[in-house]
Amino acid sequence: MRALVKPAAGPGLELRDVPVPEPGPGEVRVRITHAAICGTDLHIRHWDEWAAANVKPGVTVGHEFVGVIDAVSPDVEGIGIGTRVAGEGHVVCGHCRNCRAGDGHLCREVVSVGIQRDGGFADYVVIPATNAYEVPEHVSDEVAAILDPLGNAVHTALSFDLVGEDVLITGAGPIGQMAAAIARHAGARHVVVTDISPARLERALEMGATAAVAAGEATLRTTMADLGMQEGFDVALEMSGAAPALADLLSVANNGAKIGLLGLFPEPPVVDVNEAILKGLTIKGIYGREMFDTWYKAVAMLGSGLDVTPVISHRFDLEDHEAAFAALESGLASKVILQVT
Repeated sequence: MRALVKPAAGPGLELRDVPVPEPGPGEVRVRITHAAICGTDLHIRHWDEWAAANVKPGVTVGHEFVGVIDAVSPDVEGIGIGTRVAGEGHVVCGHCRNCRAGDGHLCREVVSVGIQRDGGFADYVVIPATNAYEVPEHVSDEVAAILDPLGNAVHTALSFDLVGEDVLITGAGPIGQMAAAIARHAGARHVVVTDISPARLERALEMGATAAVAAGEATLRTTMADLGMQEGFDVALEMSGAAPALADLLSVANNGAKIGLLGLFPEPPVVDVNEAILKGLTIKGIYGREMFDTWYKAVAMLGSGLDVTPVISHRFDLEDHEAAFAALESGLASKVILQVT
């Protein structure tokens, strides 16, 4: 089968012919139809410090995908051949304290699909049956392929009550764009998004943002005044991984505001912690999705009017992976879909 592999330590990916995998105990094999490129895949392709520390060369990359189960281990029950599924990318141990308490997303022994084990940029992938999420008919293949990052946005946004609240999102990448749509769907009053990319800000407006602020050019306080906001933001979601954005976020957060941190910073950011203390802020770190409550919430919202299709900007065949990655790196693309079969 075809598989997009990290061939060796260093930049680049390679499309190779590799053996079709067979499911082991408790596993299913999925014939991939669509996959999506994530920022993590860019890190692996570039082979930065994070990739060098976490990725074993030879692995098939890709952790956002949808397909149809075509083989199951004899011990698997409750899901069978022909079922259309998306894959949860975090394979958890099931035995640590967090797993046993129902908080698998906080597992200390997590293994990630497409990073530590073979992923979905291939004709087939094998995953634990418990990681296969059956996709309902009302969710298209392309949207099903991005349920993983949509789940990140859902987990971050719905960590806090948004009804009637003023929400700030710093970072208008694909997850920030989807978070804007979720906040609007969940009943936020104003949703303000900041970024340095005009194209991303335009798409955030299309996704439901009230206002889009060009970081470094317009000020958030001016936007707040234009919207008639008398106090700071009630909820703020940091999705940029940029230290100046985090500093701006803390400066305009209302007293008692709720802060969700999803963006990863290339270097530890320097911020005024006293501001967080004196304002009585609640700060929550977000990693991945709550398995599987986040998935259920995401699919339910997709069935009740949430539309995230504008976030999908480009489509390529798997063989054209170089052009797909180039579109992302150019800054023109948002979510890029790889059509596998």
